[in-house]
Amino acid sequence: MGPIQDMMRAVVADGTGGPEVLKVIWRPVPQPKDGEILVKVGVAGVNRPDVAQRQGGYPPPPGAPDILGLEIAGEVVAAGSGATRFSIGTPVMALVPGGGYADYAVAHESNALPVPQGLSLEEAGAIPETYFTVWTNVFDRGRLQSGETLLVHGGTSGIGTTAIQLAKAFGATVIATAGSPEKCEACLRLGADVAVNYRTQDFVAAVKEATGGRGADVILDMVGGDYISRNYEAAAQDGRIVQIAFLGGGKAEVDFRRLMVKRLTHTGSTLRPRSAAEKAAIARSLESRVWPLLAEGRCRPVMDSAFALEDVAQAHARMDGGEHIGKIVLRL
Repeated sequence: MGPIQDMMRAVVADGTGGPEVLKVIWRPVPQPKDGEILVKVGVAGVNRPDVAQRQGGYPPPPGAPDILGLEIAGEVVAAGSGATRFSIGTPVMALVPGGGYADYAVAHESNALPVPQGLSLEEAGAIPETYFTVWTNVFDRGRLQSGETLLVHGGTSGIGTTAIQLAKAFGATVIATAGSPEKCEACLRLGADVAVNYRTQDFVAAVKEATGGRGADVILDMVGGDYISRNYEAAAQDGRIVQIAFLGGGKAEVDFRRLMVKRLTHTGSTLRPRSAAEKAAIARSLESRVWPLLAEGRCRPVMDSAFALEDVAQAHARMDGGEHIGKIVLRL
């Protein structure tokens, strides 16, 4: 491990718009504060919230850097006062409120986790944002139980591939939607019981058929728009719909009588603005419940592609194109 540099490469958005607004600039290396660690980043994950920030729709929360990137993996190189969990030189992965697309990033030590045995650093960098998101939304808010049915939209996204694997690992039946026969096949290979091509099939009818008319107990949705009313149709009695994004729009015309008749719960959440303490609680659950599954190889991040930091615009173009299956990461 070499000396910590004074300056580092970092990616910011020069204005708002397409991938071309992303620029690699030089910034001072941040200093860890109380309870924080400084990580020399080896891999940074690329996620939909990064795209939303680039487009001007998801600004950093107060106190977070304008540098893009919400998940990292790398090596601890310094620690602030009171940060004693990880020794210098320890490989970790971490959820950060920003700053991940850089040579160095600061993370609260409670939002960092050890890299499970058998995982590469590249795989580790693809885990925090998606695993934190799926755990808190599917299992905490959605209360998915063994024997229930999960409907996950966008089954080949980073979120979708994670949700399929975790839901199956905890004993649920999984129905996934995707936009091509190849993507549907990928969902089935990951363990989905049913894969629905939303371009050629009605997912409501497919869910009803797969469940004998009962519907899905939990629905994880990042589409919104007209999917909201269709999710109400596809949901089982006492079903839970968890909203994590609105790629299809945040407005919809909905007959809310179905919400009452079926006793549905429609909830949602964002992850980035939560406090370090709230994220720490999710991290503890993941370490105790999910990290053993990763170590045993029972679930694994699905890797689509890796790009150099200088090629960050290409990485975002890959995500914008929607052809990826699994996670896109940046190598530093």
